[in-house]
Amino acid sequence: MTRFAIAGAEIFDGTKRRPLHAVVVDGARILDVVQESVLPGDLPVQRLPGGVLAPGFIDAQANGGGGVLLNDAPTADGVRTICDAHGRFGTTALLPTLITDSPAITAKAVASVKQAIANGTLGCLGLHLEGPFLSPERRGAHDASLIRTMTDADVDEILSLGIETLLITVSPERIAPAIIRRLVDGGAIVSLGHSNATYDQILTAVDAGARGVTHIFNAMSPMTHRAPGVVGGALDSGELWCGLIADGHHVHPAAIGIALRAKRQPGRIFLVTDAMSTVGSGQQTITLNGRTVWRRNGALELEDGTLAGSDLDMMSGVRYLVKQVGVELGEALRMASTYPAEFLKRPELGGIAAGARADLVHIDDDLKAKAIWRAGVRLDA
Repeated sequence: MTRFAIAGAEIFDGTKRRPLHAVVVDGARILDVVQESVLPGDLPVQRLPGGVLAPGFIDAQANGGGGVLLNDAPTADGVRTICDAHGRFGTTALLPTLITDSPAITAKAVASVKQAIANGTLGCLGLHLEGPFLSPERRGAHDASLIRTMTDADVDEILSLGIETLLITVSPERIAPAIIRRLVDGGAIVSLGHSNATYDQILTAVDAGARGVTHIFNAMSPMTHRAPGVVGGALDSGELWCGLIADGHHVHPAAIGIALRAKRQPGRIFLVTDAMSTVGSGQQTITLNGRTVWRRNGALELEDGTLAGSDLDMMSGVRYLVKQVGVELGEALRMASTYPAEFLKRPELGGIAAGARADLVHIDDDLKAKAIWRAGVRLDA
């Protein structure tokens, strides 16, 4: 096992800042966090030029990156490319996300993720199936012709996939609570999204075991004073965790601030990118289910202006929260690491402490990612 220390940056361990400390890494795990002054003289030290060393970012919704979209390249190599592309922006772990597609493409995506994990692909946590069990009225950029209702056979197939961290987005008004319960009891994490559900339907889904809401505010019934909708249910239920796309296009900064102040806990709001293949690439157009998506002024849009995923990376999301919304840096970092780790039930991630996986990101004073360590392996941005 390779043992070394990382020093020279202020450490944010997921709870507090720890100046003049170092992280001691032993192989893929963190051995300890100690004062620099007590480091053994013979221990190799990777010295950083200031900045902050934080837990690596965790993205529960990444459709693509590095020129690769999972729907278009459902292969183990495609998954690795997506993980490596987001690594340049501080993301040490992610869920490759499949947008609503045909059963054949879905099967290939499942196989590709399982193969990537078997290959030891650094950064691949599991799989997020975003559809096809969604509301046609709130489909967003999803292809309406591929959206369908969930059958018992679908549940059986989902529960037989054998992927440790499996997140599935469903529309609760189109799925019986008993089905949600079956999915949860079988080990899947159920998130509610692309939904026209009522507030009461959201609470019923929570009682059945739903754990999250997919990209809050987007593609869901809004909150009004007589009909709180999905947004109201998401903020009012302490059981629900809420993904948020903080790119300046999907949600107004004032709405983000209001949501952060309103969210009932212990569930929290956490960052996701909903990134497409453009992140980490020079692509200006992509194709989604046969439709052209345009990269325009930091957003991705169909011809009619409908947002189609994002052009966001996690480091930019953290920076937006701090500089445009006024979120304190430590809380923004928790939204990118600690909270998604808790949502995904991955206690070995999201913090810097003895026994945690050595997933780390070095951030400079301009809030840009300079290097990451995934399971103790360094990748410079």
